[in-house]
Amino acid sequence: MKNVNEEFAKRLKKAMEQKGYPAKPAVLEREFNLRYWGRAVSLHGVRRWLRGESLPTQDKLEVLAEWLQVQPQHLRYGVEIEKRVRQRKAAWEQAIGYQEREVFEAFIHLPTPQRKIVREVILAFAQAHSAKTK
Repeated sequence: MKNVNEEFAKRLKKAMEQKGYPAKPAVLEREFNLRYWGRAVSLHGVRRWLRGESLPTQDKLEVLAEWLQVQPQHLRYGVEIEKRVRQRKAAWEQAIGYQEREVFEAFIHLPTPQRKIVREVILAFAQAHSAKTK
């Protein structure tokens, strides 16, 4: 598994270059601090982002994403997570028919104590089924 910080650094550099900025700490420091209303980030701090030694906090990530015109989650996590979410959602959509959707809709509108009971019943059935198939 690749280092999460290093992967972030690659995406940050690429986003900077795609917007026409050289991926250099001095450029990142200047452009970021022009847009960030909090305490200024040091040259050392942005250098650590570009080297993959650290990650910005969420508020800083949002400023970077807005400046570079990319989605914050793409900058932070890359496209792989987006692909997995889309695949999972597509599999879910294909597996559920109108009858299941109707049941889920009814479940969502139940009061919390009743939802808890229904959940426990479903999990008990699933556990019993799992034990049979082993």
